[in-house]
Amino acid sequence: MAGGGNKAVVAALLANTGIAITKFAAWGLTQSASMLAEAIHSLADAGNQVLLLVGAKRAKRQADELHQFGFGRERYVYSFIVAIVLFSVGGLFALYEGYHKIHDPHGIDNWKWVPVVVLVAAIVMESFSFRTAIVEANKVRGHVSWSRFIRNARSPELPVILLEDFAALTGLVLALIGVVLTLATGNGVFDGAGSMAIGALLVVVAIFLAIEMKSLLLGESATREAQQKIIAAIEGVPGVQKLIHIKTLHLGPEEVLVAAKVAVEPGSDAAAVAAAINAAEAAVREAEPMSQHIYLEPDIYVEGYVRGERPAVPEAPSH
Repeated sequence: MAGGGNKAVVAALLANTGIAITKFAAWGLTQSASMLAEAIHSLADAGNQVLLLVGAKRAKRQADELHQFGFGRERYVYSFIVAIVLFSVGGLFALYEGYHKIHDPHGIDNWKWVPVVVLVAAIVMESFSFRTAIVEANKVRGHVSWSRFIRNARSPELPVILLEDFAALTGLVLALIGVVLTLATGNGVFDGAGSMAIGALLVVVAIFLAIEMKSLLLGESATREAQQKIIAAIEGVPGVQKLIHIKTLHLGPEEVLVAAKVAVEPGSDAAAVAAAINAAEAAVREAEPMSQHIYLEPDIYVEGYVRGERPAVPEAPSH
């Protein structure tokens, strides 16, 4: 895991662990549905951060005979599990608790203002975690929009933490609104509605995360910017006539496989072809360091080639 992602995960883990303990204590005193939903949410988030750290550690294992390209995708597997935990433990539980409270409403009779104090304190702590994630993401985001960064990132940790922290802050605000309205009116329906709103939010975020992680698990290509660097590096090598077609695949967040068919000068001898291919590999690694596995196939360019496609095969004459 990149240093920035690791720092954001650890910050979120520390924040959510402290917040979860505080929320469970407040729920024990008040029996607030919103507080219980938020306590479970924070506990699930802390567990999710542990999963991200475990996935990052397991992804560093050396390749073996069965997994010859290594274990980089384990980070995607554990991030997908995070989405499942967020959906089930966080979202569905909050929806159930809110439904139960709406059908059996009761106000907050004991330690009435404890939930408000706890939620405000949790908002402050969660804001520090969210700020850390934003600062670390800005170091790699560049000038792209937040939505594009989250959708196009090949490293899962920062997008996961950003969405989790955003959902956590929004959920805290919803819980605070539900608790305050319950205290003001004595009607527990508002507390239950707050819990259901938190659950709906977590379900939406979890589904979005699952879709993104599924795409990474299936195998996404290098980013457009990375592919442009690779293409320019290959076509800039003496002895390479042009790039016929190229395929890329992320084997992990910082590991890319590059497979390409390269047109060499017609009439080149074997030594010249080998020299051109070796130079092209070196140029690709220099232009895009994530290119860890490079397979370049030399060929002679034939008119009619389109990148990514084979040339059309003439039909056999009819008899």
